[in-house]
Amino acid sequence: MSISTTSQSGHKSLETDLEPVDPDYPVTPVPLHARKKFVSLAIVLLGFTVFTPTMLSGAELGLAFKFSQLLMVVALGSLILGSYVSTLGWIGARTGLTTVVMARYVLGTRGAKFASLLLGGTQVGWYGVIIGTVGSMTATAFSWDSYSAQIAIMVVASVLMCLTACYGYKGMYWVSAISTPLILVLAVWVVFKCLEQVHGWAGLLDLEPASQMSLGVAITTVVGTFVSAGTQAPNWTRFAKSGNQAIWACVIGFIVGNGLMIFFGAIGAMTFGEGDFVVILYQLGLVALGLVLLFGNLWKSNADTAYAFGVAGAEIFEKNNKLPFVVGGSIIGTLLAVFGVHNHLTDFLYLLGVFIPPLGGVIIGDYIMRWSRTQMPEGTEIPRYNAINIGIYVVASVLAYSSTMLGIGIPPLVGIFSAIILVVLVNKLRRTSKA
Repeated sequence: MSISTTSQSGHKSLETDLEPVDPDYPVTPVPLHARKKFVSLAIVLLGFTVFTPTMLSGAELGLAFKFSQLLMVVALGSLILGSYVSTLGWIGARTGLTTVVMARYVLGTRGAKFASLLLGGTQVGWYGVIIGTVGSMTATAFSWDSYSAQIAIMVVASVLMCLTACYGYKGMYWVSAISTPLILVLAVWVVFKCLEQVHGWAGLLDLEPASQMSLGVAITTVVGTFVSAGTQAPNWTRFAKSGNQAIWACVIGFIVGNGLMIFFGAIGAMTFGEGDFVVILYQLGLVALGLVLLFGNLWKSNADTAYAFGVAGAEIFEKNNKLPFVVGGSIIGTLLAVFGVHNHLTDFLYLLGVFIPPLGGVIIGDYIMRWSRTQMPEGTEIPRYNAINIGIYVVASVLAYSSTMLGIGIPPLVGIFSAIILVVLVNKLRRTSKA
């Protein structure tokens, strides 16, 4: 399973006949002998999506809907998110490539650098947000006023997360395998504590919404929680032994795992008035358990984030080694946190979420229309820029952004489906004109 790509100048930009330096194959297809078992892949993706900040989105829903309506919103939004991510995950397993390397075939060898900067840069920003969150939440737990103490916690946490990402798939697997079951058990226990506040499920069903939210906005909230990170699902599903295994792993991670976190956050808001279970545990006086939930959860999720910007950096500089980019990105993200950028960066990063899903839509449409095999035939010439697909991406992004500004439709879905439809139509028109 090898790919060699050639630029317009005729020089090979990527050659994979040699054994990669990095065992995670950041810029080359994952060979069959390096593929992982289904259980292993499902654990990694579940660990990726069991992410406590997602609870805050669930909290918004919990205050706006009755419990029966809430279940419908979470189920529908999770199904949409899961379907999109599963499609990309399936392509990742079939090609053995990361999202940013697939972008080479879609946008061109130079056009793909934009995708790598967009995806990798966003993940560096999120890394900083999470590092800052760990520092501030730990300070809250111990009532520390000293900012230097927060910085020390940020640095220590960043080192642990960075090291995990440096170990690649294996490191993320073991952290997820150990921490995810403990976190889910702890979260379920907190749910029962929440139910005690309203006298059980019957009391929960009787609660009236404290605010209002349209169905479209609610579904957008659910889809938006992980649609940007989900666009990079091929980073992990490329290790699947088959496309079907990748699909089911994505279902477990992005429908079950992400859906549960939204549900937990909604329950917390409806009962305690707080969506973050870490804060609820603090309020219950269970600071130690709160810290276990905080560190265990954010450690594995941010290690996945570091891995994502590591493979993006490897693509940008066309290196078969993600390690220096994992380390470099972690340092930048930590500095962002230390200087307090995480307090102002979140809204900007959410805005980038509008512009990332159209990239996934272009990849899906292009794969359907052009890739005649599981991956592009060996020796396929890749131009520096694929102007047509780049143009489609721009149009789909404008439509998604307009949807956000006008409050019409579900912005991530507008971006995804407009990109897919435009790619399919353009390719059909080109085939018709050549006939």
